[in-house]
Amino acid sequence: MSRKPEKPKTPQHKRWEGKEKPDWLSRALSRAGVFPQEEAETAIRAGRVSINGRVAKMPLAPVPPGAVVKVDGKVVPVGAPATRVLAFHKPAGVLTSTERQHRTGTVFEVLLPQLPPELAGYSWHAVGRLDVDSTGLLLFTNDDKLVSHATSPDTRLPKRYVATVFSTADDARVEPLRKGMTLDDGPARPAKVVVRDEHTVEVTLTEGRHHQVKRMLGAVGLPVRALHREAVGGIELDIPEGTFRLLSDEEVRDGLRYQGRGAAT
Repeated sequence: MSRKPEKPKTPQHKRWEGKEKPDWLSRALSRAGVFPQEEAETAIRAGRVSINGRVAKMPLAPVPPGAVVKVDGKVVPVGAPATRVLAFHKPAGVLTSTERQHRTGTVFEVLLPQLPPELAGYSWHAVGRLDVDSTGLLLFTNDDKLVSHATSPDTRLPKRYVATVFSTADDARVEPLRKGMTLDDGPARPAKVVVRDEHTVEVTLTEGRHHQVKRMLGAVGLPVRALHREAVGGIELDIPEGTFRLLSDEEVRDGLRYQGRGAAT
């Protein structure tokens, strides 16, 4: 008895061409704010999560568009979540990292315990970085596309810093920053620079390279003693150190020039 030849399998990268690609289960739950991703993986392996009526025990199980996902028998929404953005006032002495180094804590250890239940389930991404000894405005979002948008030099989103410097600052000394200068990793764009007083310099950049403000000021003989970020785009720092607030949809759209997904509730 002859057997019918098996139909060749469609390669994974071809299977979803022209269609909305499925998310994987643990990420879909964390993006929707149901669980942080590590908790989502634990719940999945414990058999608490189902897709279209079937228990799924693999965190990387695909979630097809329109699938019904349940946790502990209750339907949870896993479509594209609304974009959330948090403004956080970073204190000195904590890392913009998910992992502490030696005894140095992280911004997540300061931020996450403060979040109310409606925000605690998301996986939060820092939008750019601040050095461990720097303070000021640090944004967090559940939307990884916003991270790319806000940190891309092509977006030209301004970031305003205030540096306290050791040497005496004046307009002549900071003029090279205004004209554009060459650093060890290439040319830097012209910056907006205001000398507030002889030891305080305001610098606004439209790019964000490693230690850029410190390197630019150091190159003109103004080593930085302290650095504070006052604004990102149109978002001004307006909260006490160590605290956060949720940005409105209008702030995300107008202040960060980003059209977020859905509307925050």
